[in-house]
Amino acid sequence: MLTLLSVKDYALIENIEISFGNNLNIITGETGAGKSILLSAMSLLLGERASPESVRKGAKKSVVEGFFKVDGNKSIKKILAENEIEYSPELIIRREISALGSSRAFVNDTPATLNVLKDIGNILVDLHGQHDHQSLLRTETHIEFLDDYGSYKNEIILFRHGRSELIQKTNEYEKLKMKERELKEKYDLYKFQLDEINSINPQENEESEIQDELKILENSEKLMELSSVVYEALYDSEDAAYEKLVAALKQLDSLSSIDNSLREKSKQINEAIALIDDVSSFIRSYKDKIESDPEKLEILRERLGAFNLLKKKYGGTIEKVIELKTKLQSELDLTDNYDDQLTKIKNEIDELRNKLGKTALSLSAERKVAAKQIEKGVLAELKELGIENGTFKISFEHLEPDGENNFVMIGNKKIGFDTNGIDKVEFYISTNIGEDAKPLVKVASGGEISRIMLALKSVLAKNENLPLLIFDEIDTGVSGRIAQKVGKALKNLAEQHQIITITHLPQIAAQADHHFSVEKIETNGRVSSSIRKLTQNQSINEIAKLISGDEITDSALKKAKEFITSS
Repeated sequence: MLTLLSVKDYALIENIEISFGNNLNIITGETGAGKSILLSAMSLLLGERASPESVRKGAKKSVVEGFFKVDGNKSIKKILAENEIEYSPELIIRREISALGSSRAFVNDTPATLNVLKDIGNILVDLHGQHDHQSLLRTETHIEFLDDYGSYKNEIILFRHGRSELIQKTNEYEKLKMKERELKEKYDLYKFQLDEINSINPQENEESEIQDELKILENSEKLMELSSVVYEALYDSEDAAYEKLVAALKQLDSLSSIDNSLREKSKQINEAIALIDDVSSFIRSYKDKIESDPEKLEILRERLGAFNLLKKKYGGTIEKVIELKTKLQSELDLTDNYDDQLTKIKNEIDELRNKLGKTALSLSAERKVAAKQIEKGVLAELKELGIENGTFKISFEHLEPDGENNFVMIGNKKIGFDTNGIDKVEFYISTNIGEDAKPLVKVASGGEISRIMLALKSVLAKNENLPLLIFDEIDTGVSGRIAQKVGKALKNLAEQHQIITITHLPQIAAQADHHFSVEKIETNGRVSSSIRKLTQNQSINEIAKLISGDEITDSALKKAKEFITSS
């Protein structure tokens, strides 16, 4: 439950603190006094977006704080743990809105995102604003009311998961079909490009190998001349290095026979002779292999020219050309195998449609069970609210397929679906005996809409067990005896939940367990909203004022006391 709401520098509010109690908390006050501003501030604690325009003129920021008792609430504990926020039996949510446009949120003094606030709010509070009852006039919201009541959340999650799978697979199928069309249009071009590359068929590293071979062939005469010079200098001339070293070795051997210390040097010259002999043999062999082959030279030049043409047309390097060749081959192979691939995916889609159809049918059955329970509960609540001979029905129809792919299969029939399943849900009502139930959106008056909304909220709240329900003028369009019945309904609902209600009707205000009055105060030329909790006598006067206006009459006071006594 909400124990304390603190609001500073928000709109007309300068600084207020409200200590709410158990059961039914009623807020009254003149139009424009700031009653709805309180609920607007409250909505900030539930994750609604803030506007810097709401900061009170002259203030740097608005601060809204709510203190909630959450002792034993396992869902709150789980959310706090998931977001690394310390748990305590008293949960403190704070929003700060800067006049410069920034906004910050805190949960137990730990920074939090608006999504965290929304998750917490969904567990703690149901806030029904002034215009929310108009949602009943939009047929698409009826399934949301039904699903809020039902205990089949897992089935909805399962359906939505299957729906995502089906959509993903159908998108894959459509993309493949589109790609097939594109490839068929480009088939001839791809075939020409691949044939052109294959006609030359460049291999990895071949270009550098050709360049190396060309360099040798183009310089064959120079290589022959230089290798001959080297060979003669090393081996094949009268003053060749080999002959000189052999002569020197003979002389050194003679010296070594006299002085043993020179034997090591003889070994080194022997090694040098062997090395020169080895190099000379290599150069002779190399020289013998050198050939002048103009025909081969021309062939290599032509192939290199063909490589350059491919590079110019297809990527700039032979590596890019080879990559393109692989890609083109893959695309053309794909084109040839499209029928098999499309058939495979189509079979997978058919399987998913049948599977999702079964899931949707199961979800629909769960909804119909919940619908019967809601019909019974709402009908009982409507009787308490003065619609004694009414009829309330929840109608089900299957959605029509929307587009070529947006359907599931149930038996041999195509059924449309959306994010909620295959059901189109609509509320039907009759408020008079003997009349057939008709679509609520066409027949309900403003006062009836308010009572139907209260009846729905009462049924849903009993099932959801939300700690706090907030109603902003749920009494729209009702008065007199019906208003008293609405007040009684709120009183009964408050036995199970903490309720905060804004009202302008004395019959409802008289039901309060805790009565608050909002009023405008002018100080130093500025207007601000204030709120005070009323004593019993003050509450009687406030209710009398709702009856007779600013001038409280004896009859109004008497009537106010009667309302309170009858509550």
